[in-house]
Amino acid sequence: MGRYELNGTIVTVGLTDDDRLTVQLSGQPVGPPLRTVGPNEFAGDAAGVRLFFEGEGPKATRIRSRYAGSEVVGTRLSDTGAEPQSVTFAPRLSTVPDTQAGRQLTGWLQAFNSDNPDAFDAYMRQEYPGWSAPPGSNRNFRNLVGGFESVGVESASESQIVVLLRERNWEDSYARLALDVDPQPGGKIIAVRVQGVPPPPDIAPTQRMSETQALAAIKAKLDAASAAGQFSGAVRVAHNGDTVFDYVSGQADREHGVANTLDTLFRIGSMNKMFTAVSILQLVEAGKIDLNAPIATYLPDYPNKDLASRVTVKHLLTHTGGTGDFFGPEFNQHRLELCEHSDYLKLFGKRDVAFTPGERFAYSNYGFLLLGGIIEAVTGQSYYDYVQEHIYAPAGMRSTASLPESVAVPGRSIGYTAQVPGSNGQLQPNTDTLPCRGASAGGGYSTVGDLIRFSEALRAGKLVSPQLLAEATKSQVAMGPGAGYGYGFGANHVNGTRAFGHSGGAPGMSADLTVFPDLGYEVAVAANMDSQLVSRLAAYLGARLPVPDSGS
Repeated sequence: MGRYELNGTIVTVGLTDDDRLTVQLSGQPVGPPLRTVGPNEFAGDAAGVRLFFEGEGPKATRIRSRYAGSEVVGTRLSDTGAEPQSVTFAPRLSTVPDTQAGRQLTGWLQAFNSDNPDAFDAYMRQEYPGWSAPPGSNRNFRNLVGGFESVGVESASESQIVVLLRERNWEDSYARLALDVDPQPGGKIIAVRVQGVPPPPDIAPTQRMSETQALAAIKAKLDAASAAGQFSGAVRVAHNGDTVFDYVSGQADREHGVANTLDTLFRIGSMNKMFTAVSILQLVEAGKIDLNAPIATYLPDYPNKDLASRVTVKHLLTHTGGTGDFFGPEFNQHRLELCEHSDYLKLFGKRDVAFTPGERFAYSNYGFLLLGGIIEAVTGQSYYDYVQEHIYAPAGMRSTASLPESVAVPGRSIGYTAQVPGSNGQLQPNTDTLPCRGASAGGGYSTVGDLIRFSEALRAGKLVSPQLLAEATKSQVAMGPGAGYGYGFGANHVNGTRAFGHSGGAPGMSADLTVFPDLGYEVAVAANMDSQLVSRLAAYLGARLPVPDSGS
């Protein structure tokens, strides 16, 4: 439909086969196609984009866009890229308005940024009647981000304020804070929402470095986090298959003083979903599974016939089936009895869908358990035997599995968490939170070396064809601001370059694999403690690693 320039950013607008708008900012997709919300008006809430065409579709001479709260007006460029006649830009407000919402924002930021670890709890107990978090629950997050700096107010009224924030410790990381308040003088906070968002397009991108400089920068972050007790684990970075960086800190077993090593086995949580997704895609290529077939095709005896007839394999892979989670009181009651995929399907199989399948993204651990059941039904093998034979073995992953927690696995680290009752903010073994064993939705264990081997096998075409991998690792559905989800893989952009992978986390464990295919780098991180640091490390590094010379 055309190219426009908005405050120096080139916006390319196109059409999908079903006449929805696709939008790119300087060549980077902002998310999935935008939906129609009015005459000549289109929106993609997850991407933070709203376009209004002044004129009729392809003939529009100008567009108005709201992206990350800033309004931009742009003029159409000719096919030859001629300069626009006029461009205006209304920036975020730099001053917090003198409203009750503004005053509560100021108080919230001062309390959050305070060096007094109890200041935030005290402020929230006084000003937010709905505050129910246990004392100190915010402390680890505050230590991780180092506090927030306001980038500007995106919208404000007497009863609400929305502000863009930058993390002090991670200058590439941004968040959007929204406060709803009682607008009367002295009015209390009604609701608080904090959500990570990508850097807005009007902020200069992070400068890339040499490989040596980028690795030195990430080592400094890891050293500081390890010294502060915020990281215990291992990191490996590879470039085109060659290891260029290793890092280890902390202890695998604190009671016995066993140090973490590069060969330590770390629990990887939801990262099992990548192995499950690739298994499904292998069976698609073999002609044994159809992505668009309802799951009743492969699970004819599934208890909820309506769900099985409406939810497809593709819905499960993209978390759009409405199949929900399984964590909760029922899981906790039967935690040690759920040892096979059939156990989960028997316990949770009568539940209805939470929404119309395909309607939206809602992360579903149970959906990936259903995929494990489908793999078993189609192949006649256990899920564990299938992934061992078709994923781990061809990739050379000798240290990855999901053996029961009752089995003593040499080298498997103990996870440490402050999220158990009675911990009082102190790290305790996570033993009493673990399932019987890992499954197709998560819960296995691996090493950072094996995770890199998995990535290398994927990129080399040893597990699925390059064509199907490309489909799996591109955004099929928006899952948050600037973030998409493919078939079992997260898909986004970091500082203008593609990235895909998956993270995993639970009390006492955190891990992440991020692949930057255009850069040739892969980053694997695993920790045996509560840590929100892990996912930031790959993004921080990926924003700084060098872009290959196109002429080489």
